[in-house]
Amino acid sequence: MLRRSGLSLGQYFLRRKNRAGFSWYFNKTKMSRLVQARRLEGMDKNVWVEFVKLAATYPTVNLGQGFPDFPPPDFVKEAFMKAVGGENIMLHQYTRAFGHPVLVTILARFFGKLLGQELDPLTNVLVTVGAYEALFCCFQALVDEGDEVIIIEPFFDCYEPMVKMAGGTPVFVQLRPKAAEAGKLMSSGDWQLDPAELASRFTERTKAIVLNSPNNPLGKVFTRGEMELIADLCVKHDVLCFSDEVYEWIVYDGKEHIRIASLPGMWDRTITIGSAGKTFSATGWKIGWSLGPDRLLKHLRTVHQNSVYHCPTAAQEAVAQAFQREFDNYGKPDSYFVQLAQELQQKRDWLVRSLVAGGMKPIVPEGTYFLMADFSEFKSEVPDLPDSDEPYDSRFIKWMIINKGLVSIPVSAFYSTPHKRNFDHFIRFCFAKEESTLKAAEDILQQWSLEKTGQ
Repeated sequence: MLRRSGLSLGQYFLRRKNRAGFSWYFNKTKMSRLVQARRLEGMDKNVWVEFVKLAATYPTVNLGQGFPDFPPPDFVKEAFMKAVGGENIMLHQYTRAFGHPVLVTILARFFGKLLGQELDPLTNVLVTVGAYEALFCCFQALVDEGDEVIIIEPFFDCYEPMVKMAGGTPVFVQLRPKAAEAGKLMSSGDWQLDPAELASRFTERTKAIVLNSPNNPLGKVFTRGEMELIADLCVKHDVLCFSDEVYEWIVYDGKEHIRIASLPGMWDRTITIGSAGKTFSATGWKIGWSLGPDRLLKHLRTVHQNSVYHCPTAAQEAVAQAFQREFDNYGKPDSYFVQLAQELQQKRDWLVRSLVAGGMKPIVPEGTYFLMADFSEFKSEVPDLPDSDEPYDSRFIKWMIINKGLVSIPVSAFYSTPHKRNFDHFIRFCFAKEESTLKAAEDILQQWSLEKTGQ
């Protein structure tokens, strides 16, 4: 064996115990210049990272992060197993960068019918790594320095940082709650835009509006009238619309999901975003898509090809087969989309009853698998700290996780900084859970209520 002769520079300094020399050497080699890009300033905090870690640290019932704790339907799992275990070896290799051919073909057929458009699979459909990447591509491709982007509050938390990373300026407009009818729980439909306030947000600098219907975290399903109001303003001011429709199949009580791209004047200015994870209860697959005119999608393709480039082939194949089944069963009782909404409505109603019995005031959602609840009656549990930078709902949930073993998400995370304090008496629950999970949450709330009343 050959031994390396001589000492390294570090060893030399250590051997001679020359502390000054050692310190001088390492200080000289340590990088001192700022390494963080300016566009990342203020973006390091993330509600999901913080609360997912807490949920994993303590024994909890997790109604926080939005994913089902039940499996995808059998036909979806079987399609994936066939893709990875079958004889087609090419399903283990790269496929078309902008979307697996069979997937973009069925997406074009399926959504073309719903949007009233003849979609070209190659130019009107882009497959992305989940809806998250689709959103990122929208902002990076179509928002420039100085552009304003209207965001409706409450909003899914990634919209604001994505706008800022693209150099744009977020402009906020709130859904404002109206009093519920006497003796009734408040509904997500009671939260509405003020038409004059919305119109005032459109300026010559407005490039786009982000629309999320059904809305996360509120569960609001925008009515046709509300959609038409937004569409008219987009057309009037020549503004783009990024329509996040990942919960499009999860609507309740006979409500109708309106696709804004289907309204007059909107196809040519709208990017419609969808998610296989939400559609087929397989969030870990991370398959999403964007639909829209080629004049817009070609710029998203440029971002995609120079960042992610490609999505997993086998997962795309499985999603394609799943959509083909749903295309054949569309509107029929056997449709998974029909069955999913029915099952989740029952889970929604169960959680609503549990929260009411426990002393909270839920806002009954018209869509999604989330609901917001007012926990004002529980504020005596955790003292308020007016001088704290952390919103009250965030501190309350941390206390609830540690002391009660129940996880939710602070609603203040879905508001801009100036408005967080106005809504920090709400928390968000996810009810896309097994019956055993919902029962465990019900038991916690029931016991908590008994403790509060001294029983």
